[in-house]
Amino acid sequence: MNKNHFLIEGDAGPIEATLDQPESPERNAIAVCCHPHPVHGGAMTNKVIYTVSRTLAGLGIPSLRFNFRGVGESAGDYDEGKGEQQDLIKAIEWMREKYPNRPLWLAGFSFGSWIAALQAKRQGANQLISIAPPVNRFSFDEFEIPDCPWLVVQGDADEVVDPDAVFKWLEDLSVKPDVIRMEDAGHFFHSRLVELREQMEENLKQHLPENL
Repeated sequence: MNKNHFLIEGDAGPIEATLDQPESPERNAIAVCCHPHPVHGGAMTNKVIYTVSRTLAGLGIPSLRFNFRGVGESAGDYDEGKGEQQDLIKAIEWMREKYPNRPLWLAGFSFGSWIAALQAKRQGANQLISIAPPVNRFSFDEFEIPDCPWLVVQGDADEVVDPDAVFKWLEDLSVKPDVIRMEDAGHFFHSRLVELREQMEENLKQHLPENL
């Protein structure tokens, strides 16, 4: 493992992680990104969450990707979201220790967006990014809308997460997030990752903190 690929101590054992570091001047923030479902091949190398993390690093924010328990070199077994939230908390703690007093940005794709959403308000996130939130597959009943900017990206041809269910859920919320609706985009944004990055950058630039 190199300096940007390492193990973090977690409740179930080591957590495998990768830190995407900015090439441009760093901004006063940190990011932690959560990958899709561990049981269905999700990992921190997933192209969508890789794109999200690299986009944030490109905007000047150090961004941590990590494998949930039972994935790659991360110890433990799938825990239906409970243990995975603890994995996220440990990843956040690691970043906060490395970069003290910086605002926290949380991002997730599919299952990972569920985990990030459940912890966003509890962890005092300053930005939440939800890519294809699986509202038809997991319960968002415990989700508390965070007191920060929130971006949702959803393809309207998603074959895994029901896009109609996502848009209906968003309409019913008391506080509306920014929404990027990508026409004809499937769940994994095949051939649309560059567009995903560009759309995210356009939205997130308005919320970027100052350079250090």
